[in-house]
Amino acid sequence: MIENLQKFTTTNTEVYVGSAVFDVLSISLQPYANHKIFLLVDENTLQNCASLLISNVELLQGAEIIEIESGEDNKTIDICFQIWKTLAEYEADRNSLLINLGGGVITDMGGFIASTYKRGIDFINIPTTLLSQIDASVGGKTGVDLDGMKNMIGVFNEPQGVFVYPDFLKTLEKRQMLSGYAEALKHALISDAAYWEDLQFGMLSDGEEWSEMICKSIQIKNEIVLKDPKEKNERKLLNFGHTIGHAIETYSFTTDNPLLHGEAIAIGMIAEAYLSNQIIGLKEEELKDISATILSFYKLNKIDTTKVHNLLELMKNDKKNSNNEINFTLLNKIGEGSINHSADFTQIIDAINYYNSVL
Repeated sequence: MIENLQKFTTTNTEVYVGSAVFDVLSISLQPYANHKIFLLVDENTLQNCASLLISNVELLQGAEIIEIESGEDNKTIDICFQIWKTLAEYEADRNSLLINLGGGVITDMGGFIASTYKRGIDFINIPTTLLSQIDASVGGKTGVDLDGMKNMIGVFNEPQGVFVYPDFLKTLEKRQMLSGYAEALKHALISDAAYWEDLQFGMLSDGEEWSEMICKSIQIKNEIVLKDPKEKNERKLLNFGHTIGHAIETYSFTTDNPLLHGEAIAIGMIAEAYLSNQIIGLKEEELKDISATILSFYKLNKIDTTKVHNLLELMKNDKKNSNNEINFTLLNKIGEGSINHSADFTQIIDAINYYNSVL
């Protein structure tokens, strides 16, 4: 293995993490040397990441760059349609390659575009945010939003490789870093109490710890996904905080103060930790520990209780549900998640009220 590089083998691909990923990427691109390569970016990765990538990977110097606007509100089938048209206009064939350089919006949507264009072309993900590096880098989920509802249209399909360059994180504002940190906290809560203790001290201030954090989260998520690639059972553990969190995130898009994904998930984890206490017996002291730790990192606002019915309607349409029940992943204890629990409207409202009470 090349020095300063770690490798994780997922279901059908490999994830590389470290300062030397461009060397491995150069080797991985050799089969596409005589085919068209496309680089999907947004305005942020075009400005902050693309030139570094292209200067270090010779085969990308002739790549066609496709730019979209950043933001979750652009993760739609309409944008996919525009990119499919662009690929067709540039005569991309089934031997072409799409490289997705960006955060979760770019990797989720780019993977979906590649998976459906001419019934599938190869794609590679180069995640540039902490959220995408520790979460979207593993699992093969692709997709777009439908009327603001998260990832309602998509497929499972693995990239040809994932290349994580931690120094791209130097281009991010603290708020974006904290958004990704929420997913690391989730990984710890569902699977690793010792990791939770490490994260409580904060691992964002020292860049030398980024690779350690990225690799630990990738390891946790990969171990879960390998056991259940299509989210029939154990992979549902990764949904902790997301049933309420996704509803809050989606609703925030209709307001003047939209939340980042991790901010909404932070709220969701506090509320769903409360449900864990009420439904499956998470200890009171652990509930307080989870709430205090999350609130030490995030400056969050109260939820307008007059809008709870909007949130409940969004939860009812969550793709994780079955048999007309709202499905939750909860916590037996810190470091141990438990899947397939339901909560009624009264319990969910109580959980939201609990969240408001601890601010």
